[in-house]
Amino acid sequence: MKKTLALEALAALGQETRLEVFRLLVKAGKRGMTAGKISEDLGVRANTLSTHLSFLVRAGLLSSERDGRSIYFSANIETMNALVIYLLEDCCGGNPGLCAPFLNSNEDTSRKC
Repeated sequence: MKKTLALEALAALGQETRLEVFRLLVKAGKRGMTAGKISEDLGVRANTLSTHLSFLVRAGLLSSERDGRSIYFSANIETMNALVIYLLEDCCGGNPGLCAPFLNSNEDTSRKC
C-alpha cells in the first residue's frame, strides 16, 4: 500500500460516523447492507450518511453493488488488511514475534519481519 492510500484510509476512519459505518459493515459480512439499513441501524440521516459512504468508497474501504433498485455497501477487507500490514511492516524493532500474527496472515511473505 502506498503512503497516500494509507493516509486516505486513515482519514476516512478518523471520523466517528465513518468508523461506525465501517465496523457495522465488517459485521454484516460479504452481502453488506443498504444505505437505508445502515442509516436505520446507526441513527444517521440519509443525506449525511451518503457523504460518509462516498468518502469510505473513495478511500477504498467500502465497495458498492447494485441489486435492482438497491445498492449494497460492504467492507473491503482487502484494503483494511493492506492498511494494517502497512502500519505494522516496520514494527518489529528486533522482536519479530510482536508483528508475526498479523503479518503471517498476509499472502505476500516478502513483507514479513
